[in-house]
Amino acid sequence: MKRRNQIMTALMMLFLTLGALIMVIPFLWMISTAFKTPPELTIWPPSFIPHQFNFDNFAAVFEMAPFHLYFYNSLRMAVFSAVAIVFTSVIAGFIFAKFKYFGLTFIFSIFLATAIIPFEIYMIPLYMQIQKLDMLNKFSGLVLPYLVMSFGIFFMRQNVIQQIPDEILESAKVDGANEWRTFFQIVMPLLVAPMSALGIFAFIEAWNAFVWPLLVVGDKSLFTMELGLAMFQSSFSIDMTVMSAGSLISVIPILIVFIFLRRHIIQSISMTGGK
Repeated sequence: MKRRNQIMTALMMLFLTLGALIMVIPFLWMISTAFKTPPELTIWPPSFIPHQFNFDNFAAVFEMAPFHLYFYNSLRMAVFSAVAIVFTSVIAGFIFAKFKYFGLTFIFSIFLATAIIPFEIYMIPLYMQIQKLDMLNKFSGLVLPYLVMSFGIFFMRQNVIQQIPDEILESAKVDGANEWRTFFQIVMPLLVAPMSALGIFAFIEAWNAFVWPLLVVGDKSLFTMELGLAMFQSSFSIDMTVMSAGSLISVIPILIVFIFLRRHIIQSISMTGGK
């Protein structure tokens, strides 16, 4: 029986390793392409390691477009969105989990229902609202739909805040703490790990946004990284080496955020996996 378990564990690890390799190969291929010259892309059979590392592709990214400006716009949007989503999700999750008011569960159900509606369904009505608010071609109109995440509210309410014992909150009230003091001094310190995980998800979602910025932004000074990468595509050709270099630059912030906060993600997953 023990040997059988060892064999099953080995097979599972082999399967997971192969799956991880399959998922990481496109990323490694993008890195390889970013350092290749255009003629080397046409060589058959293709080479995984560049014959001659070409760093001019990264310089071409900033020469062909104001990529530093696009990088700043994406970073500003992603950071602003991540902070807002974490804050609103924690507050809403705390209210939905610990407050007892008539109709609160119904309101939470409405928030939860919005998570299953595809963005393409309400994209046009949302655009019309932004237009009426005179937010087209403005940073406020770009970031406004990314300030609240229904999944974040569900994540904080259902899997995290509900696990905080009510006795802790009642003890704070007995000691004279009001709702805001209880929230900031007791609830939030207990949610560092899940807030970090949610912040990464929100950061990635805002950083990878393409359709919404394409709709509301016409001024190139407000273009994000995703829109900037689309500029490398012409009607007749695509410079894959320069586009891969730009894509590699756009991935770096996500990797940095994940590297620094990966411990909190693992802790959040382990904490929400059991009572």
